[in-house]
Amino acid sequence: MPLETRNLSRFAWLSIAAAIVTITLKTVAWQITGSVGLLSDAAESVVNLVAAVAVLIALRVAAMPADKNHHFGHTKAEYFSAALEGLMIFVAAMIILATSVERFLNPRPIENVGIGLAVSAVASVVNGVVAFTLVRAGRRYRSLTLTADGKHLYTDVWTSAGVIVGVVIVAFTGIERLDPVVAFLVGLNIIWTGWKLLRESTEGLMDVALSKEDNTSIADILAGFVTKEVHFHALRTRVSGHHRFAEVHVLVPGGWSVQQGHDLVEEVEAALHAQFADLAITCHLEPSEDPRAYGDYTTEFPVPTHEDLLRRGHPAGPSGS
Repeated sequence: MPLETRNLSRFAWLSIAAAIVTITLKTVAWQITGSVGLLSDAAESVVNLVAAVAVLIALRVAAMPADKNHHFGHTKAEYFSAALEGLMIFVAAMIILATSVERFLNPRPIENVGIGLAVSAVASVVNGVVAFTLVRAGRRYRSLTLTADGKHLYTDVWTSAGVIVGVVIVAFTGIERLDPVVAFLVGLNIIWTGWKLLRESTEGLMDVALSKEDNTSIADILAGFVTKEVHFHALRTRVSGHHRFAEVHVLVPGGWSVQQGHDLVEEVEAALHAQFADLAITCHLEPSEDPRAYGDYTTEFPVPTHEDLLRRGHPAGPSGS
């Protein structure tokens, strides 16, 4: 098993362990205090556990090598995990909203506030540490699954902070209905988090392009090979899980030999891989005199032409020709 896959699985197990610990702590806090706000907080941690298990499964599937039915691998499995997590968040939010309305109509006193909040605070610290670890790992490995799980845990931390503040206010003011009001607001916040996760996962399944910064960097690298004879168009990119893909058409004089065109493409790919080591790049060679080489796609990221570079005052091509 590759090192990167082992590392990602390790983060998933960390998320599962954290979810089990926080569920236990928050349930204890709810039992001690009787606060519906703390109950809603515990319910969200149950969602965290389900999501963490989904993360583990998704990462294992995404790490599977390409096969005869999946020539480009299984990396999109990560998006299904994020979508499942978003749906589970909606379910938890509905339960929290229903519980908070019932408690608002039938308020009950909160007991043992100090001990209960101390236990809940410990759970929040655990979630905060794990959330930081997951988001950092998600950015490092460009894993939407880990990033989504980390952001969800961050939301859980802020949710817990809001619940704790609400319980403290109830304890000092004696207004029991503030507790379910806080729980209701927590539910609305959870719905917003679920919506964002669903949106991100849907964008991934629809082959979203690389960031504008990455596309610009790729176009700048290609511009380094532009001359009076060589130019590029039809640059398109996409992200699939933690893998990145790009394709571009390379236009050269029709009189060039196959070897000349191949050598140029090899140089272009080497330059791109020097900055984007894991980028799967496909270069399509075309004769610049052939009108069929143009107008391929309605949407593409522009690559500077020879004239563009001259207007900018930059030398075009490796030798400035």
